[in-house]
Amino acid sequence: MSTRGSSAGSSGFTRRRLLKTGGSAFALTAAIGIAPKFLRPAFADTALSPGMIGGPTGFPGAERYQYGADTPEGRAVEGIKALKAAGKAPSKIVLGLSDGSIGQLTKPFPEGAPSIKDLWEKETGVTLEIVGQPNGQEFTKAMQDISTQGGAFDIYAVEWNRLGDLAETNGLVKMDDFVAQYKPEWDNPERGYPGGDAGVSLFNRYRGSVYGVSLDGDYQCWVYRTDLFGDAAEQSAFKDKFGYDLAPPTTWKQHSDIASHFHRPDKGLFGSTDLRNQGWGYTNWYQRFVSTASPNQFLFDDNGAPLINSANGILATTEYVDSLAHHSPDAISWGWPEQYGNFGNGGAAMTCAFSNLPKFLDNKANEGSKVTGKIGSMLPPGRVIDDKLVRRSVLWLNLSASISAQSQHPEACYLLLQWLGSSRIYSWMTANPGGYFDPFQLANFADPLVRETYHAYHMDNLREVVARTVPTINYPGATAFHNALDENLVAACTKSKTPEQAMADTEREWKRIARRIGEDKLLDAIRSNKASWPTVLDPVVT
Repeated sequence: MSTRGSSAGSSGFTRRRLLKTGGSAFALTAAIGIAPKFLRPAFADTALSPGMIGGPTGFPGAERYQYGADTPEGRAVEGIKALKAAGKAPSKIVLGLSDGSIGQLTKPFPEGAPSIKDLWEKETGVTLEIVGQPNGQEFTKAMQDISTQGGAFDIYAVEWNRLGDLAETNGLVKMDDFVAQYKPEWDNPERGYPGGDAGVSLFNRYRGSVYGVSLDGDYQCWVYRTDLFGDAAEQSAFKDKFGYDLAPPTTWKQHSDIASHFHRPDKGLFGSTDLRNQGWGYTNWYQRFVSTASPNQFLFDDNGAPLINSANGILATTEYVDSLAHHSPDAISWGWPEQYGNFGNGGAAMTCAFSNLPKFLDNKANEGSKVTGKIGSMLPPGRVIDDKLVRRSVLWLNLSASISAQSQHPEACYLLLQWLGSSRIYSWMTANPGGYFDPFQLANFADPLVRETYHAYHMDNLREVVARTVPTINYPGATAFHNALDENLVAACTKSKTPEQAMADTEREWKRIARRIGEDKLLDAIRSNKASWPTVLDPVVT
């Protein structure tokens, strides 16, 4: 993240204010700013619906999150009870978790409901001890625990694309036997992961085995200012200059036109603020690169050779650098706190962010936001290839939970993860505005509480974004591959390298990383990763 605080604008959405609660970055806008919107009249009914064995009570609609014995949640709770009866259950499970996510487990939501943590402990008798970790340090903390054999955690929650790196340390428990026994139904065609088994493979498996359970949905989503795009004077001026109607862009060329039209830094307005800084910006390069071929431009071929040092790689990098013209002068130092603060202050026409931006900024209870009621959600821009429109977003960050090989109770840990990650409990949890975990399961998109928190217009669009999303690198060496790309993109943005040099140097470094990892591990993972890439193509809009 950037260390700059002043660039977020004068609305009070500074990095310091967003982060002042000790890592709970959205505490201001999430835990305080949004919660009042969801306060409901007292609801005294604490009885479960007929046939249900567990789940929350005490608020209207609670029955949606209750479960019978023959459900993933029910099997998890019954499994814990059986372990307790056999004297094999722990008294507590220690979960290492990003500070900004903890509120969704510990804060009751909505009014009258228990918290996720309280419900788990009531139903199972197993204490859930949550150890907060600063955002961005989850992987480091897990690797330290594994390498030192510290045994501080039963469960690690780490970015999903670090799964391969962690599994290769032998520090994680392989969950395949537990999955076979307790049947989590992640591939359920109505409630489960998008893409069915392919989605399960992407999120939870490494080299064919389950090592993680996804607890997040960090799809990168484009949003825009409906008040600016709908203004008659802006529409007229734009059409006079560019010869077509002002509307959310469908191509990268249109995106550039629209961003240049709205870019008025002297008036506190930037054209587009999709990130360009180190550690956060490269996902926006991804979107440009992978849309240069149909249905996708891959990063590696099936033999493991990098494909980025090519005409398409240079094109994407050139666009990535040139687009700084409609960003803040401080764009290379902006992280998401500055980006969200600027957008909330009305300082940008478009941006690409996590799916939670409308949750936090399009909210009447958030008095600091100047864009409440003025946000629209759109599909990513793309390219016309063979008379079809290739539009691609990217999956990035996205916390996934894994069981430490040092845990004395791996089965109980798995059952907690099955319970947390199953569609009924997860829908209830992700609707809670108190943290980072975002919707991604099919059940989430239609859930009334989730749609109220995230807005119906955004959830409907997010479903379509998911269908057009490519995964970032999620095989061994993911950290090293991304660091090499990241450093060279920053060098291109600062003009210390040309786009051609940046791609050539990235290719050279990627080849070194591949040799160090080993061909057998890398090729299996590359091919598995490719199986999860989308094939959706859109009609050309004229």
